[in-house]
Amino acid sequence: MGVIPGIEFNTFSITGRCARTGMLGIAITTSDISVGARCPFVKSLVGAVATQASTDPNLGIFALKLMEQGYSASGALKQLEISDPHIERRQLGLVDRNGNSAARSGSMNNEWSGHIAGPNHVAMGNGLVGEGVAQAMSKLFLDNPELDLEERLLRALEAGLEAGGEAKDATPHHSSGLLVHGSDPFSRVDLRVDEHPTPVAELRRILDILTPRIEYFALRAGDPVAAQAAKDAAGT
Repeated sequence: MGVIPGIEFNTFSITGRCARTGMLGIAITTSDISVGARCPFVKSLVGAVATQASTDPNLGIFALKLMEQGYSASGALKQLEISDPHIERRQLGLVDRNGNSAARSGSMNNEWSGHIAGPNHVAMGNGLVGEGVAQAMSKLFLDNPELDLEERLLRALEAGLEAGGEAKDATPHHSSGLLVHGSDPFSRVDLRVDEHPTPVAELRRILDILTPRIEYFALRAGDPVAAQAAKDAAGT
């Protein structure tokens, strides 16, 4: 029998909130395919949820609904624990609009599995070389509050990779994702890399291309005339 999907793959992520701007987001990578479509869930001015290990996207959707109704990150996590009969196969990280965090690493996750839940962030992973991966992500996030959230999250993910990342590559399918929301109901950044041997490096390449355009795209949505004027003034 082959590998059961969702059991043998290894993942690490950083879920965070910017205290300066209220932005919420997640950076994540895995040895499986399509992590950006299955694992990160963010809603503007509500919260961010990463659901990994034996991923159930319903948990991300449910958690955001709970936080929208006023549940804190820890309160929403308790409801997930109650509702999910497979909770020991899950790994969950939540950050709410107020910067409260909560996380759970199920007992049936691949070793090393664990998390750090601190102010405005959760760093976590499963199937990793050790706790140092989560520690590196958490430290980078906490030490760089001045950065825009998308840059801060990706640097944290890069720090986790530099600290050793996954213990092994269970599959040739590698992916990564970066999802950030500001005050608009749509995403500020939504980037995904699939089927790539170095997905975090590719995510960096794409973000560096996008970064000079982020504010322009946001302005264009609300005031395309002003956006065009700004573009013409910049000569781009």
